[in-house]
Amino acid sequence: MIKSRLIRFLCLVAVATALLLPGTAFAKKLKVAGIYTQPIQQKWDACLHKALVKYAEQGAIEYVYSEKVSNTDYIRVLREYSEAGVNLIVGEAFGISRDVRKVADDYPEVAYLMGDSFGPHGKNMSVFDNYIHEPCYLMGMIAGKMTKSNKIGMVGGYPIGEVNRLFNAFMAGAKATNPAVQFKVSFIGSWYDPPKAKEFAYAQVESGVDVLYAERAGVVDSAREKGIIAFGNVNDMNKEENGTNVVVTSALWSMDSAIGHAIERVEAGTFAAEDYKEWTMMAKGGSSLSPYYEFDAKIPAEVKAEVAKTAAAIKAGSFTVEINDNEPKSTF
Repeated sequence: MIKSRLIRFLCLVAVATALLLPGTAFAKKLKVAGIYTQPIQQKWDACLHKALVKYAEQGAIEYVYSEKVSNTDYIRVLREYSEAGVNLIVGEAFGISRDVRKVADDYPEVAYLMGDSFGPHGKNMSVFDNYIHEPCYLMGMIAGKMTKSNKIGMVGGYPIGEVNRLFNAFMAGAKATNPAVQFKVSFIGSWYDPPKAKEFAYAQVESGVDVLYAERAGVVDSAREKGIIAFGNVNDMNKEENGTNVVVTSALWSMDSAIGHAIERVEAGTFAAEDYKEWTMMAKGGSSLSPYYEFDAKIPAEVKAEVAKTAAAIKAGSFTVEINDNEPKSTF
């Protein structure tokens, strides 16, 4: 009798333990919220959203989100999710960093992973940004060899660090393979205004550029209409932005690794304030170069070989692409 009771007791302990352990069939899923200032179709926010949807579809988390949340309303929404028992909140703190940090202080039991230009905060606010400057350098290497006019145009949103570093890396890569190349740099003053980006790209083509770096949506359409090539940014513009026969390759950003790391930390009870920079770089799978698709045979073989060699060196840590957040300037 005593032996049977002991067995039943041990079985109950095992079940109770399973209920508490993350990753078991009985474990309660993590509740994760995403808060976005733009529509989730906008590529920066889409990158976060896609990664979270992936983990939700795998059954790792329960995921809810709010989009098109203005900065003036952001803190209210952030507090509402924090009060609702969410375990992890993924969002952005650009322009409202001080207020977001105060919320993190007020809810120490919640983990925050926020896009931010400043460092981690307290014990529960980690930060990230898109450090895709490495594949941008690789794109520049190709662009430098594919331009015939030696003039490359670049159209971006705003001259802030996360854009500037991409442009500077692209320019450095182009200079590495073609020292004679020159650049025309324009910023449209918006994160999503395809007609305006298209207009700026038209003006650059009129100035003589025959290659465009499409940091913003709308530039690829200009390249197509003007019969020149382009290079994409963040998402695969060849496949996702009507770039067939126009976009040679794109510098891709993935938040899968970064968000996976955050989920693991929360599940293990070890989430801490960290800078997730390395999780958005090539070595950890946070950034990469898209396939060349129909341009594979059009890129000189020696350039492809040099790009592959440089990519391997970047991942191995034997070659470093400089992070330069200073505003790039036109050179002609």
